[in-house]
Amino acid sequence: MVTAQTPSGSTHIRSFVHRRAHITPSQEQAIEAWLPRWSIRYQNTPIDLTAAFGRAAPVILEIGFGMGETTQQIAQTRPDDNFLGIEVFNAGVGALLKHIHDNGLDNIRIIQHDAVEVLRDMIPPHSLAGVHIFFPDPWPKKRHHKRRLIQPAFIELLCSRMMPGAYLHCATDWEHYAQQMLDVLSAEPALQNTCAGYAPRPAYRPLTKFERRGLRLGHGVWDLIFERRALQDAAPITEPN
Repeated sequence: MVTAQTPSGSTHIRSFVHRRAHITPSQEQAIEAWLPRWSIRYQNTPIDLTAAFGRAAPVILEIGFGMGETTQQIAQTRPDDNFLGIEVFNAGVGALLKHIHDNGLDNIRIIQHDAVEVLRDMIPPHSLAGVHIFFPDPWPKKRHHKRRLIQPAFIELLCSRMMPGAYLHCATDWEHYAQQMLDVLSAEPALQNTCAGYAPRPAYRPLTKFERRGLRLGHGVWDLIFERRALQDAAPITEPN
């Protein structure tokens, strides 16, 4: 039986915790049938992205794609881009595999592993044309803020994998986290904000059903879109150990 990978141990603070999550029979069947076709196993050496997708095209990384609806919709409307999704939970991996199969998509690949390790070990420097981080876990309790994904060290690592001119698009429905994101991204010398503060939601990011419900209830959503500066305009980035 084919099974989804379990992320390995690591020394950094994780932005997720393992929990027993419900997985449907159709998601289990999708993992069994299609994980070998559309997934890339974690390895501790850089991968050839052109070989992984079977073509040379701009690569957009999505960190934490959840149940995959947004990933599928964006990939469908942007067939000339390659989309590499990172997710750790089996239900989400199975759901996206089903979306890929049902919609006949060939421009999505999945890595089921910790995003920090994938970026550090697998993604070549200056290879990403874009990065999507939509609604990461806000870890709302103050004692848990250290678990939030958007932290200076992580953004420095991420920038080292982005090509000049690449974009970083984050979105959250937690105002405090939005402010932290804005502060962290604005302080990174390799990035420049494309807007004066927060950005309007671009047309390519569809509204999720949870986002629509939140907006009806008066909840806010904050998008941030930053761009990777030209290499000569940015401070040197130290490669992680």
